[in-house]
Amino acid sequence: MPVTVTRTTITTTTTSSSGLGSPTIVGSPRALTQPLGLLRLLQLVSTCVAFSLVASVSAWTGSMGNWSMFTWCFRFPLSWRNFPITFACYAALFCLSASIIYPTTYVQFLSHGRTRDHAIAATFFSCIACVAYATEVAWTRARPGEITGYMATVPGLLKVLETFVACIIFAFISDTNLYQHQPALEWCVAVYAICFILAAIAILLNLGECTNVLPIPFPSFLSGLALLSVLLYATALVLWPLYQFDEKYGGQPRRSRDVSCSRSHAYYVCAWDRRLAVAILTAINLLAYVADLVHSARLVFVKV
Repeated sequence: MPVTVTRTTITTTTTSSSGLGSPTIVGSPRALTQPLGLLRLLQLVSTCVAFSLVASVSAWTGSMGNWSMFTWCFRFPLSWRNFPITFACYAALFCLSASIIYPTTYVQFLSHGRTRDHAIAATFFSCIACVAYATEVAWTRARPGEITGYMATVPGLLKVLETFVACIIFAFISDTNLYQHQPALEWCVAVYAICFILAAIAILLNLGECTNVLPIPFPSFLSGLALLSVLLYATALVLWPLYQFDEKYGGQPRRSRDVSCSRSHAYYVCAWDRRLAVAILTAINLLAYVADLVHSARLVFVKV
């Protein structure tokens, strides 16, 4: 993507089928009248309104409430070739998680009144922000034949998804009692951490435009990383459900046996539900890594 820098004004020209191909001057009021500028204003306003509605009545408590508030107030206004779409993709996923977690773990337990009304309105604006960020990703992702940054391609967006899902997994396994009693489960946690670190390194190398520091071609590095992650996650997909839900290995096959699940109150997820959520997220991330491997392998063949 051609970029011309003159003093503090950056002129960026792109061509895509979304109709966003006109020159946009970052830092100029004229940029706010462009479709992408208006969309980003909608993102800003909707997240600010969601945060303000909840903060005004103190309608958040515990880790899940803190996650939602962090999501709505987190912004990182940098702009270069790979960063905008990376941030938009993360923001879409974060707002999606907050739009699901906040009402299911908090809003439904509130009594009718002003606090509940604010919480419901905040959820609505969170959904708007999610749609707005997802629209930006759809608009700015790479189209066939375009020359663009890696993060705008399918493998780049999959890297974002992989790291985000890993973060959700880490949130669910924050209680070490879920895995410390079995070496196989500790291996699963190691798999989640290793694959997250590798995917994060790939993202940071692209954001910092440091891919040339690698001793091998970057497409080959990505293919090897995806293959390793697929193999590791395949073991976690087998071991985690086996040791969490099979009685032969000390697991609990039925939710009704978990005493903690009999309590129903806000901002609390019982142990059995956490185990199930991690199992589902492991399967989702394995599928993401398989798709990543397929697309990364194509990039290698294209380079060859």
